[in-house]
Amino acid sequence: MSDKKVNTSILIPSDLLPKDGRFGSGPSKVRPEAVEALMLRASDYLGTSHRQKTVKSVVGSLRKGLSELFELPDGYEVILGNGGATFFWDTAVFSLIQNKSQHLSFGEFSSKFAASAKAAPFLEDPIVIKSDPGTHPVAMPDSSVDVYGLTHNETSTGVSMAITRPEGATGLVVVDATSAAGALYVDPQEFDCYYFAPQKAFSSDGGLWLALMSPQGIERAKKVTSSERYVPPALDLGIAIDNSLLDQTYNTPALATIFLMDNQVQWMLENGGMNFTTARCARSASILYNWAEASDFATPFVEDVAMRSNVVATIDFSDEIDAMAVAGILRANGIVDTEPYRKLGRNQLRIALFPSIDPADVEALTASIDFVVSKL
Repeated sequence: MSDKKVNTSILIPSDLLPKDGRFGSGPSKVRPEAVEALMLRASDYLGTSHRQKTVKSVVGSLRKGLSELFELPDGYEVILGNGGATFFWDTAVFSLIQNKSQHLSFGEFSSKFAASAKAAPFLEDPIVIKSDPGTHPVAMPDSSVDVYGLTHNETSTGVSMAITRPEGATGLVVVDATSAAGALYVDPQEFDCYYFAPQKAFSSDGGLWLALMSPQGIERAKKVTSSERYVPPALDLGIAIDNSLLDQTYNTPALATIFLMDNQVQWMLENGGMNFTTARCARSASILYNWAEASDFATPFVEDVAMRSNVVATIDFSDEIDAMAVAGILRANGIVDTEPYRKLGRNQLRIALFPSIDPADVEALTASIDFVVSKL
């Protein structure tokens, strides 16, 4: 990574610029229409009790909308609570893992659930299967394991993996879906807990976690949290389940976050649901990866096409082009948050391709990058 001063005097022609220059991997682009809708409801929604119908009706709409979006089978429930997906790792450690878990680790975020499980003094050391950044490993059935911790999309590296139950496995399948949910296809029959946060594909703010839970997942949470194990109330998934079924959270949530997310879910459904969102993201990904493969200076970081994410793309630059300098010039021209993930330490850009991002803006982004590189 370069520490050189960025030449921000390079101006990208206006006809090359995206209409909306937000390409961050989280917080992600929020649709202006959602913000306008919130403004129209501000006086009778913001600043009101989350235990009353005004807010509970929006929570109910969100839960119903997610059920429809993911086509959840009978018995599955949408559960929510405060704290974000990072908070949910500890919730799962206290409330879902009985004795021992297995984790796939292939980047910064997929490794953290494993670290939380390893740190818990009341659990056996987890089995951690690792692979190099830019790839993903495969879960292995193990009779000693009661939770398999998978990650649908590794936000730090731009690697995605199909979610399937390990053949013959009896443990719960618990999936970190933070940057995948709502944008990558998943079959609910393949998981017991699919958890995520609103600030990625759902174009809202952070501070909330949501989990799609199977009857087996709900039963496990109730069993573990009613055992002799001490579970802090804020990490008690049983309490979260009871409150969610009443369309509320255990403690006060951020009302704007819930409203913006519900607006996004309704927008997704109105446009065709997961068929719409997955196709839109695939179109954006195709534009970006095809551009990189045809470029003289850029190439997709993830070599295996089947592992390339359609929601977070990582593009390596050749050594003679400073990717951070390019990102700095883009930022000075209103194209923001294309910098690489800091801990990966590669000469690359990381670009979000979530449903709210127009594929036409992705195409404009590639033209803008070409212009900047031509001036360096």
